Amino acid sequence: MITLAHMSDIHLAPLPPVRARDLLNKRITGFLNWKLKRQRTLDGEGLNTLVRHMQAQSPDFVAVTGDLVNLALDAEINTAYNWLQTVGEPERVCVSPGNHDAYVPGQLEKALDRWNGYALGETIDEYRFPFVRRVGEMAIISCNSAVPTLPWLAAGKFEADQQARLTRILRLLGDAGYFRIVLIHHPPNQEASHPRFGLWGARNFRKAIADAGAELILHGHTHKSTIYAVPGKTGDVPVIGVAAAGTAQNDTGGHDPARYNLFKIERVGSAWQCTLREYGFQRLSPDIVLRLSVRIY
Repeated sequence: MITLAHMSDIHLAPLPPVRARDLLNKRITGFLNWKLKRQRTLDGEGLNTLVRHMQAQSPDFVAVTGDLVNLALDAEINTAYNWLQTVGEPERVCVSPGNHDAYVPGQLEKALDRWNGYALGETIDEYRFPFVRRVGEMAIISCNSAVPTLPWLAAGKFEADQQARLTRILRLLGDAGYFRIVLIHHPPNQEASHPRFGLWGARNFRKAIADAGAELILHGHTHKSTIYAVPGKTGDVPVIGVAAAGTAQNDTGGHDPARYNLFKIERVGSAWQCTLREYGFQRLSPDIVLRLSVRIY
């Protein structure tokens, strides 16, 4: 049996000191949003508690689907690297970046360089994404939907070139018999929502899944726990979103309290078994509890 933990939307708090010149771009809107809203709903200590609880489950691998930072400041990027080291060694942890990690042009490249081994894996050509990590018969395929956008936008992008690479990777891993888990920050079904927040090119992503197949898709971005499916090559592929790990435990409503998901995967004969367990805070209690246990396969 292989266990995979999934966390997303870390939004490390608090913000480091911000200089006036750092705000002469899109960051001014994010900084104001932080001051007016996010600093009341993001809580570093709750995140530490959640990580400790996750580590007590002894997962074989940890997938982090983006938004480690808030404004993509250089200091935040370094803090995120330090945080990743507390989660686990690069061989056991990987990152699929989010829109906050690419908040302004040039910063995603800085982040990926700084995070180094956490954002690297096997590839089929010179491009960084998608990359693959293999753990036994499980293969984690990390995609990138993070791009810099204009103020008041939080959309992602998945273009045809990444679609082609993902399709090829999924076919190779499928032919080899792996349980294929695809990571992406933005959910692939957001075209029905406001285009400011969804995934531009979601059809490209879904076509790769339909053409080549996958066993599981994991994402963040919405700060909510969700389960749905998209068509695959031989049947529907479960798509599971996880609530923001950085959200404070509180009773104010809004986004779901901080959570992480734990998947237990094993082959039984010629078939796969996969069970999802969701752990997280409750709104009216500081305790982390098992909120959901469901068999996916």
